[in-house]
Amino acid sequence: MKKVGVFYWSGTGNTEKMAEAIGVGLGNAGVEFDLVNISSDSKSISDYEMLMFGCPSMGMEVLEEAEFEPFFEEAEKSISGKKVALFGSYGWGDGEWMRNWQDRVNDAGADLFDDEGLIVNETPDDAAIKKCEEFGSKFAQY
Repeated sequence: MKKVGVFYWSGTGNTEKMAEAIGVGLGNAGVEFDLVNISSDSKSISDYEMLMFGCPSMGMEVLEEAEFEPFFEEAEKSISGKKVALFGSYGWGDGEWMRNWQDRVNDAGADLFDDEGLIVNETPDDAAIKKCEEFGSKFAQY
């Protein structure tokens, strides 16, 4: 059975809500998964066959710099050949942070799921929560 690690950082709770809804989708698809808040949990990405990473856009459309960026920089060394999905929320901009993040995943040799990732503007509403659940379900079948 596949085991998915959903690693995320959330400052306002928006990305956490996305991760929880993605977890619902994974669970509905019958996949074993862990939600891992990188600020408080210390699980290793090596424990998972498939990986999902969530981080909002910060500042000048970059990943959160104090906790998530160092975490992901280390993770990049171990994702080659793994199935990886990306998600996050943003408040402004055009998604440049997600495109840059996708380039990094591709450059690391991972098998990137969904060329656009999943982006939600601000707090996820009911429609966005449904998209998150569908994203999790689809990733489970990837």
